[in-house]
Amino acid sequence: MGALDDPVVLDAWMDAALAEAALAPAHGDVPIGALVLRTVADGTVRQIAARHNERELRNDPTAHAEMLALRDAAEQIGSWRLDECVLVVTLEPCTMCAGAALNARIGGVVFGAPDLRFGALGSRYHFLADPRLNHQAPVTSGVRAEAAVTLLQSFFTPRR
Repeated sequence: MGALDDPVVLDAWMDAALAEAALAPAHGDVPIGALVLRTVADGTVRQIAARHNERELRNDPTAHAEMLALRDAAEQIGSWRLDECVLVVTLEPCTMCAGAALNARIGGVVFGAPDLRFGALGSRYHFLADPRLNHQAPVTSGVRAEAAVTLLQSFFTPRR
């Protein structure tokens, strides 16, 4: 993943995803944030999309942060192929979002907290490492995981 191999750089991008996630509770959504990054010709990494969950806001079961960010990124670059991009997300993607990343031919995924119930990039399944599928990509997990868990807990604890 090039420049994204540096833990300090990954922490900074995850901080941006966490800031995006923090916007979701304002409209009753679970605080999950996603960014799509693209490495440009000079080797610098740019954010081309940033979204948070909007399922409650839109009454749309597919309005996960990852899905919205992948759509925005594809529109931004004018192609559904996101092989030069990296998805950064605060929580391990579910099967729907991991499948969308797979179908977008994403160049890599970085996530914070694992999702032991629904995670599809290592916890339950691993869509981007399955040789039976048409695309594989590197996955980095655990980046700022504690901060992602804290954000989720602060959302769910008062609701239980």
